Amino acid sequence: MTQPVTGLEHWTTRADVRLFMWEKFVGEPTGKRGTILFIHGSSMGSQATFDLQVPGKPDVSVMDVFARAGYDCWCLDNEGYGRSSKHREITCDISNGADDIAAAAAYIEATRKAGPLLVYGISSGALKAALFAQRNPGRVKRLALDAFVWTGEGSPTLEQRRKKLPEYQAAGNRRPIDRAFVHSIFTRDHPGTAEEATVNAFADAILALDDSVPIGTYIDMCLHLPVVDPARIDCPTIVMRGEYDGIAGLDDLLAFFRALPNPDKQFAVMPGIAHASFQQKNYRLVQHILASFFAQPEPVYRGEH
Repeated sequence: MTQPVTGLEHWTTRADVRLFMWEKFVGEPTGKRGTILFIHGSSMGSQATFDLQVPGKPDVSVMDVFARAGYDCWCLDNEGYGRSSKHREITCDISNGADDIAAAAAYIEATRKAGPLLVYGISSGALKAALFAQRNPGRVKRLALDAFVWTGEGSPTLEQRRKKLPEYQAAGNRRPIDRAFVHSIFTRDHPGTAEEATVNAFADAILALDDSVPIGTYIDMCLHLPVVDPARIDCPTIVMRGEYDGIAGLDDLLAFFRALPNPDKQFAVMPGIAHASFQQKNYRLVQHILASFFAQPEPVYRGEH
């Protein structure tokens, strides 16, 4: 029998910005196996990404899956996305997103006394998560970076995106999104990696809250990389790359991986996966890799250096 999962909404503030958070757990929110904070990408809010409900597919929601496994699961709408504040005339760049994570982490600690968090970020959310870990040593227990990019070298998606950057910038602080755009996320790299019903549910969930999104992460990823320094990320880290992902050049990621100082690190190439990992046909594979990393025992002895 499927265990019932409880969902609670939370709000915190950073200056005059209200940030929406969503928590899911089974029973009581003790986070007996750990507390996870999921960070979304450039073109959609958090619930569509991490708590997507698809009829007949109860395990598409990664928050439900990990809640049933004993984790206390949280996601956050960055400023400018979903249900969080959208009133400031700013681009909401990666640094601003890392500040949002810091505010959410402080709220989770005050509310649940969770200690260091398990943090997963995808695409620009991975950059925000990595920057948060870089700025806050000791606050991240284990860090998962999916669809990540470091310098942008060897990224066909970013090469194409740079051509449209003047158009995006001319539109102001936000860029429009629609159903065709959401579908393009699943066709630009390798068509056929996602099921139509899942893509349609994903588009419905995104567009119910947003018809435009901030431009800042696109600008950073096209013009300002690198925005994180792997040598300053001290926590155990996994780099997760979809086989067909056009954002993340393999050599770029391997160079980042080599520079990570903690010997507790992994590099996973996910077969049959393009960019939006949790909405792919092989989403169970993604969940398995992440679950294994988050549940890995801590080393009891590492020897002398």
